[in-house]
Amino acid sequence: MATTGQTVLQYVPSPASVSAKVHPIVIFNICDCYVRRPDQAERVIGTLLGSVLPDGTVDIRNSYAVPHNESSDQVALDIDYHQNMLTSHQKVNPKEVIVGWFSTGGVIGGSALIHEFYSREVNNPIHLTVDTEFRTGNASIKAFVSVGLSLGDQQLAAQFQEIALFLCMVEAEQIGFDVLKPTIVHKLPNDLEGMEATTERLLALIDDVYKYVDNVVEGRSAPDNKIGRFLSDTIAALPKLSPNAFDKLVNDNLQDQLLLLYLSSITRTQLSLAEKLNTAAQII
Repeated sequence: MATTGQTVLQYVPSPASVSAKVHPIVIFNICDCYVRRPDQAERVIGTLLGSVLPDGTVDIRNSYAVPHNESSDQVALDIDYHQNMLTSHQKVNPKEVIVGWFSTGGVIGGSALIHEFYSREVNNPIHLTVDTEFRTGNASIKAFVSVGLSLGDQQLAAQFQEIALFLCMVEAEQIGFDVLKPTIVHKLPNDLEGMEATTERLLALIDDVYKYVDNVVEGRSAPDNKIGRFLSDTIAALPKLSPNAFDKLVNDNLQDQLLLLYLSSITRTQLSLAEKLNTAAQII
């Protein structure tokens, strides 16, 4: 009896030696882009720059965000912005090439479409994900490559396979990291919390000045002419305003600030609308 061939559904594995190294400046840049993202954007994506080392390790040394719009079934990238940024970066660092792309959060449905675009820019690009919301309490940073799913000779789809990722720091980056590390906080304060902390600090300083003046007047501390002149000049520089005039000045200034915020919001909305129209026109 003659045997018939069988069509097998199989994954095309990626090279086992594929790994990546990322520098701290890339992580800081991604987090900064996430903080500065537009109000309506849920995540930030961008391009990874670097080189491939002789042992096959991908060295990720730089990055930049790329404006985009995405929905459940489509993604629109600002390709002109991407090309202009790449040209500008290569004028400064001509040895850095595209090695992949990054996104904040995790792998979602639209990631496959974006990965397909970068697959046309570079062979086997790296997909770096950064959990900027610290859902697990730590900064979860992962790297993936695309693995093909084929049915016989026909390519059906692709999936993301995680690869080894290492943090790499040169001496200059280690020095900067050591300086920034003590300033790490668990939560970034908002504007109101920052104003509250500043006001509390100001009140504490004024209380220290009161205590110093009382101690000098009552003879518990030796007077210092330099401090006295400094306090006198500071008080003389303050304008003499009645409570009603001070309240009016604060209210007028607050209204001016609110007007500026309103105008800036309108400008940002118009720029965002123009960017979407430009991107849609390029796609059409």
